[in-house]
Amino acid sequence: MKVFGRQVLPLNETPVRRAVRVFLAHRFLFEELVKRDFKKKYKRTVLGMGWSVLSPLLLLLVLKLVFGQFFGKSIPHYTIYLFCGQVVFLYFNEAVGGGMVSLMENASIFTKVNVPKYLFLFAKTAQTTLNFLIILAVFFGFCAIDGIRFGWHFLLLLYPIVVLMLFNLGLGLVLSALYVFFRDMAYLWSVFTRLLFYGSAVMYSIEKFPESWKRVYMCNPIYMFIAYFRKVTIDGAFPSLGHHAILAGWALFFLFVGSVMYKKFNTKFLYYV
Repeated sequence: MKVFGRQVLPLNETPVRRAVRVFLAHRFLFEELVKRDFKKKYKRTVLGMGWSVLSPLLLLLVLKLVFGQFFGKSIPHYTIYLFCGQVVFLYFNEAVGGGMVSLMENASIFTKVNVPKYLFLFAKTAQTTLNFLIILAVFFGFCAIDGIRFGWHFLLLLYPIVVLMLFNLGLGLVLSALYVFFRDMAYLWSVFTRLLFYGSAVMYSIEKFPESWKRVYMCNPIYMFIAYFRKVTIDGAFPSLGHHAILAGWALFFLFVGSVMYKKFNTKFLYYV
């Protein structure tokens, strides 16, 4: 409602309801941002969207040629095992990396027009999620070729996909806020993701590792997402409730921290872009 020409929020409106209301009010801008980011990614390329499929497949081929001779014989369905790790990590890396610079890339918009700044991050996450779903369709095709048994248990993959999207959003909120004030974050993130790639057991198994090492890997959220995918896809099993709780906990933690940072620094972003 309005009081003396000013917009006043309902007293019983929760932060979640307010966020949904604001998002719906700017839905058109959000849709246009997603379209722009999607077109921008493949601008002036011959294959266009084909790179969404070709790029991860080429990386998969390289990884299998390099590491297949070391781990391929001891890990069943190694191609799918490798693809599980790759598809999750690429989605995480692209979504969070793109989200980190989303504010700076759109500074020319929000410095002139009063729009929710998190909208740019949401649009980037939506665009990378579309790419991820395309790759996921190819992944299922590889599963069929490799003799993986399809069943109702594949529906369980909806859980890590949704939670990973929320996790990417939360971490993206944190990093995009930090990147506005500290440009060094881009270099630190590049080094960190390289270490994280090799520390997420994308190419190898940790089954023969000591229990103390396994506990360290369980503190890595990306490894836990990859392990969930492998558990359902290759083993055809239901991950433990603790596994579900760990994934949800990481996502909620970063969503909370990111939301607090955006609320605290929302007015300061304009002075640093």
